[in-house]
Amino acid sequence: MTPPYPFSAVVGLADLRLALLLTAVSPAIGGVLVRGEKGTAKSTIVRALAALLPEVEVVSGCRFACDPAAPDPGCPDGPHTPGAGFGRRRSALVELPVGATEDRVVGTLDLQRALGDGVKAYEPGLLAAAHRGVLYVDEVNLLPDHLVDLLLDAAAMGRAHVERDGVSVKHAARFLLVGTMNPEEGEPRPQLVDRFGLVVGVAAPQEAAPRAEVVRRRLAYEADPAAFAARYVEADAALAEHIAAARARLGAVALPDRELDRIARICLAYRVDGLRADIVVARTAVALAAWHGRTVVTRDDVRDAARLALPHRRRRDPLDPPGADRDRLEEVLDQEAGPDDDDDPPGGGSPDDDGGPRPPDGAPEGSPGDSAEAPAGVPDGAEGRSDGADAGARPSTDAARWPDPPGTNRPDADVSDKSDSPRESDLSDLSGMSQEGGVGAPGALAFAGLPYKPRLLSIAGRANRQAGAHAGRRSPALSRHGRVVRSRAPLGGKLTSIHVPDTVRAAALRGAARAEARDVREAVKVGREANLVLFVVDASGSMAARQRMSVVKTAILSLLRDAYQRRDKVGMIAFRGHDAALVLEPTASHEVGVLRLAELRTGGRTPLAAGLRQAARTLHGERRRDARRRPLLVVVTDGRSTSGPDPLSVVPLLAGVPAVVVDCESGPIRLGLARRLAAALEASCIPLTSLGA
Repeated sequence: MTPPYPFSAVVGLADLRLALLLTAVSPAIGGVLVRGEKGTAKSTIVRALAALLPEVEVVSGCRFACDPAAPDPGCPDGPHTPGAGFGRRRSALVELPVGATEDRVVGTLDLQRALGDGVKAYEPGLLAAAHRGVLYVDEVNLLPDHLVDLLLDAAAMGRAHVERDGVSVKHAARFLLVGTMNPEEGEPRPQLVDRFGLVVGVAAPQEAAPRAEVVRRRLAYEADPAAFAARYVEADAALAEHIAAARARLGAVALPDRELDRIARICLAYRVDGLRADIVVARTAVALAAWHGRTVVTRDDVRDAARLALPHRRRRDPLDPPGADRDRLEEVLDQEAGPDDDDDPPGGGSPDDDGGPRPPDGAPEGSPGDSAEAPAGVPDGAEGRSDGADAGARPSTDAARWPDPPGTNRPDADVSDKSDSPRESDLSDLSGMSQEGGVGAPGALAFAGLPYKPRLLSIAGRANRQAGAHAGRRSPALSRHGRVVRSRAPLGGKLTSIHVPDTVRAAALRGAARAEARDVREAVKVGREANLVLFVVDASGSMAARQRMSVVKTAILSLLRDAYQRRDKVGMIAFRGHDAALVLEPTASHEVGVLRLAELRTGGRTPLAAGLRQAARTLHGERRRDARRRPLLVVVTDGRSTSGPDPLSVVPLLAGVPAVVVDCESGPIRLGLARRLAAALEASCIPLTSLGA
């Protein structure tokens, strides 16, 4: 068996290594979410962590890995008698793939025993397998919401509760939850990110020497994994011993009231929602003290814990860029570091002062943001930089914040954020389309106002793809989740949900006392799917009149937020001058859509036909990439066309595409051209003023 890449062989990534080690010391912190671009060793270091965790004793024959010293009284394989036989095993590393189904995660009815032996038996899932180990979720931002909810609920409660297919089971599920994600593929919901205790961002190093060291070590590992791992056996063993010692020391660490008050003041000043942030910072500070061999939490422990646990918790809007307020956190921490603090009590100094144990070689030292020790001549961060929750993401940009048009009141705006809002002069250098449609020359720039809740735009009819529809919240579709409407004979492939009453009824109709495989009926469920929402936006000069574009941008921003909440992919086409441009490739990263909308300028003629033609090309390409996702075309225009052919001549290219036309026409004289376009597209037509729910 090929040994995993050693944890201590990873160069750099000080914050990430520290966060993982702290959660290994105290799983109650709530796990780690690792954000970073592709190729930054996210998966490598997580898999290496499992090798550092101490072995666990398990009751022999227990599928739920009960501890013989304290067995779970509600274990489905119990009750376990005191003194029952036990064995030892390494802490499990269970990987949850993106395509996993709910029955594999939480477990389900054992169909083989139910049909063969006539007994109701439970088949454990991945949550049971991960008990007392590590549950690793790669690309957690792509995991369906209902699965993420299950994971985070189990991680928070320490138990899994299964109610499905006639099975009612509760079992222990305490594990170290680690998720990784690439921000380019879309952001998870802020509510879900908040459930992770710590969030750390990583990025590739920007210097030649560390990059060369990364490649050198990787090539050496691939040439001879066993020999390479042997070079780091002692360092990894020292880390494992240090984790075990810190775990044993954890219960003896005291959190003084002074430091607890400091945590509360920091969280209040940082304006986080709820109390989860306070609890996580306190637990992380205690783990830091235990890791460094101290018996009392110090001010530095609180500061370092806050840097790991708070930056991702202040997003006021789901489309705000993550980590945008990291500077604000540093201001808050500086305010709490005044010179009037008393000296630290005995036991609260550094390991150098009180003789406490030092972290072993290969362990990160210093506060989050500081780099770990690297080989001689190699700058820190060789495997990648680790710069807190916002590293590895798109650079924070003021253009992603939405200023209000002149005269708009924002009573809920944060005073500290006002200086970060973009002014028109700040964005004057953004590239846009020329007055005649070319790219590169600036046009008029309008700002969006406060978004509102739009009415639900959905696709008529129901997608007839139970196994293939993307789970979401927009259009009705047959899916694996939802309400049961009927049953049917299995269509082949894996049976995802059995319809128990109809299965029994089919056996009874045959006069059989026991159901057989031919009697099985599959439950047909109707839920909702996620769609591809493609915006086609009129950015011509007519839209700049009477601040109409500000109103249009506000409407599109509202629809973008709605698409985010409904788990849709979004794309955007803008047309003006003599041509149309795909300003946003279809993506699940809605924040990019917000940024592109902020940069969108107006001016020039109105080539409506070019916009529709570009939409047809885009949808054709997306259909080839993913035929399961149904598109919804949203055309935002007043229907006028002053450049190019008649737009109605292009309509046949969009035949069969569900569409909505948002009519932007205003003024006392209205030509009704948008309604005419909607009729040709067989689409509904909604006046811009009636778009709100």
